[in-house]
Amino acid sequence: MARRRQIYEGKAKILYEGPEPGTLIQYFKDDATAFNAQKKGTISGKGVLNNRISEHVFTLLGLIGVPTHFIRRLNMREQLIRQVEIIPIEVVIRNVAAGSLSTRLGIEEGTQLPRTIIEYYYKDDALGDPMITDEHIAAFGWASQEEMHDIADLAIRVNDFLCGMFAAVGIRLIDFKLEFGRLWDNDYARIILADEISPDGCRLWDMQTNEKLDKDRFRRDLGGEVEAYQEVARRLGLLPEGADSAVLDLEKHRKSKGK
Repeated sequence: MARRRQIYEGKAKILYEGPEPGTLIQYFKDDATAFNAQKKGTISGKGVLNNRISEHVFTLLGLIGVPTHFIRRLNMREQLIRQVEIIPIEVVIRNVAAGSLSTRLGIEEGTQLPRTIIEYYYKDDALGDPMITDEHIAAFGWASQEEMHDIADLAIRVNDFLCGMFAAVGIRLIDFKLEFGRLWDNDYARIILADEISPDGCRLWDMQTNEKLDKDRFRRDLGGEVEAYQEVARRLGLLPEGADSAVLDLEKHRKSKGK
């Protein structure tokens, strides 16, 4: 079997050359990082769970007309995607105060925001992914005004859908990160959703207990990362029957850790 050509390796995924022109293979790693990779670790099985969760979410978004790079899942850790030119902007959608927003503005974590907030960050690990404005984006030509309108519109559509999807399974969508890319067709490019949507890039809280079901468990040394990711997959109906026994009770886990 011929060795695949690696195109790019990030903190959580590896991209390989795809089987057809214009395609890539996206491989999900178990590596976990936080605070711009200052904290590093491994969450066993995370890549498998994120691959499955992201496939599920992107498939549903495609069904409601959101254009994405996702084509199909290949195996437990890989999916076939469209090759896009990634726009160097992380789009963060916030529904509830948490994380850096609470720290910056002194708002108690868990406070419902009066309206959904969209923030932009420049994708550069060496700079710490600094927060930027529309003016920066326009001035440095990272995206056109038309592209930013498309990005904002898609971000709101995705947020509306995900809030409902997660609420239906007892999960509160606090905030999440999106990335977008240009899909080229000759000289014409359109904006489509790229990267992944999983507990790695979302803050997900249990609606009854506020238990964290996302990567904050790794960031804040809460433990139970695998169990939290499994719980999200279980509630979304993505773990096969008989796998429920592998999902530990987070309440028991917290008590055992004295949290």
